[in-house]
Amino acid sequence: MEENHSYKQVLSLPVLVAAMGYFVDIYDLLLFSIVRISSLKGLHVPANQLLEKGVFLINIQMGGMLVGGIFWGIIGDKRGRLSVLFGSITLYSLANIANGFIVSVDQYAFFRFIAGIGLAGELGAGITLVAEILPKAIRGYGTSIVAAIGLLGAVLAYLVADAFDWKIAYIIGGFMGFMLLGIRFKLFESGMFNMVKEKNIRRGNILVLFSSSRKFIKYLRCILVGLPVWFVIGVLFTFSPEFGKVMGIPVPIQAGKAVMYGYIGLSLGDISSGLLSQYMKSRRKIVFFFLILTSFAITLFLTQDSKNIFVFYSLCLFLGFSIGFWALFVTISAEQFGTNLRATVATSVPNFVRGSVNILGPLFLIGKGYWGVLPSAGVVGACAVGFAFLAVWKMEETFHKDLNYLESE
Repeated sequence: MEENHSYKQVLSLPVLVAAMGYFVDIYDLLLFSIVRISSLKGLHVPANQLLEKGVFLINIQMGGMLVGGIFWGIIGDKRGRLSVLFGSITLYSLANIANGFIVSVDQYAFFRFIAGIGLAGELGAGITLVAEILPKAIRGYGTSIVAAIGLLGAVLAYLVADAFDWKIAYIIGGFMGFMLLGIRFKLFESGMFNMVKEKNIRRGNILVLFSSSRKFIKYLRCILVGLPVWFVIGVLFTFSPEFGKVMGIPVPIQAGKAVMYGYIGLSLGDISSGLLSQYMKSRRKIVFFFLILTSFAITLFLTQDSKNIFVFYSLCLFLGFSIGFWALFVTISAEQFGTNLRATVATSVPNFVRGSVNILGPLFLIGKGYWGVLPSAGVVGACAVGFAFLAVWKMEETFHKDLNYLESE
């Protein structure tokens, strides 16, 4: 009876709505990677500038997510988790529809920045709400469901982009957001947040994260753990056509397919890491294991010389699976800090990780000029994985942690 009750909680409306929100989030976030070349060609960008303009627009989008990550995180702690889920999806939807009517790269950059701000609130607010609503014994299942379903948005993005013009694909994403907005009116606020709000406790003070070396290092660890995920997505998947050329693969690699296979793997990885975490009753050990797997997958991807397109996409699938600790990473971030600061951390951390592509991408391009594409990717990837290992080494285990507590200032 108790087990059936647990299953009902894991599949409750807040979990499913958070999952669908992340689904729409990922759809848009990866849509640009999928339509990068076709959209820039449609805006008459010369062939020799496609890579440069692509990096520029990704950096702009991620810059918006950095701003949004801080903004929505503070709003989530000050005004509530639901306020973020309503506000972020509205802004994202409007910007995405606007992307369907652009006629220049400058307009593209502006609306990708606005969409980035809107997208930034989805995952953190959803994971925070789910983590606070579910009992600690099963919250890992809930957050894994959010990530596993959400990540499949990349598959839909590929299918839509393959069937429609890139502008229509953006408009479809905007209308999906508005449909989701209607469902969210049935959600209820986190009980933990309401208790803190009633006591009139100061909330969402991001400066608290820098008030002591202990808090700052804990916050920094949360960010560094996720770096390999966005190295794989932001560099290896996004620029897969360029990697395919250097590897001597005779058939042109489609970035959309690389992203799709990668995210299928990522979804499977998130389910696996979530189940393993529940079985082992540990977040930290499973993240450590997946980091080892990521190191192996990156090495295999950059050193294989089969020149076979099937092998290339299979490795994208494997790479995606290896970084399938994304749900655990976000869950750990939400569990590290008290209720009065939880949304700020859980929303800003994944967006700082996503924003790390603003550093990883340019470093890759600089290294490419000195060493070539594959060696440069190897060096940048090794740095990202190395920092992640250092971060998880002394990270607090949070599997059994009771989240109903406050962060001291």
